[in-house]
Amino acid sequence: MSTAPVTLMVARRVARGRYRSFTAWLDEGRELAADFPGYLGSGILAPPPGDDEYQVIFRFRDAETLAAWEHSASRRAWLARGRRLFESPHEHRATGLDSWFHEAPGQKTPPRWKQAVAIWLAFFPVSLGHQAMFGETLAALPLVLRVLVGTLMLTPVMVFVFIPLSTRLLAPWLHGRRAPLGRFCRLWHQRRA
Repeated sequence: MSTAPVTLMVARRVARGRYRSFTAWLDEGRELAADFPGYLGSGILAPPPGDDEYQVIFRFRDAETLAAWEHSASRRAWLARGRRLFESPHEHRATGLDSWFHEAPGQKTPPRWKQAVAIWLAFFPVSLGHQAMFGETLAALPLVLRVLVGTLMLTPVMVFVFIPLSTRLLAPWLHGRRAPLGRFCRLWHQRRA
């Protein structure tokens, strides 16, 4: 029996002219998943400008609870209702922290130091923003309670939004296809020439 949390990442390209129906359908699917035992959360990453492929993330307690949701009649009915709203779906399953760092099935996981950099680049600005917005309000609380509230607020935001976003934006560097400052350096040299 699997005990590690399992993440299902699904990429779906919006069918032409179906954006509103597609986003409503995605919200319906997230609500449906939330009713299943073992559900830990979900998130939607909007595509970058000029693209129409959404990344949908579902996280469950273990492989068994994910499988129960995946093979349920209600999920099959939901997928059938949405079949004309999207094109070119593909899915990827992963367990543990490595799930954030896979771009395609069978792809090698980046070195731990690169994973740490990607997580830090997501965590630092979010922590800074949290402190700027809530630091004074929470300062009166005892240390343990202050840390408890902070981690309860930040963990879902980090896990479902900012770490997946960071790893997506840094994917070329994480997987050794491009240096993080390569484009900047090329542009700098072109301007100087």
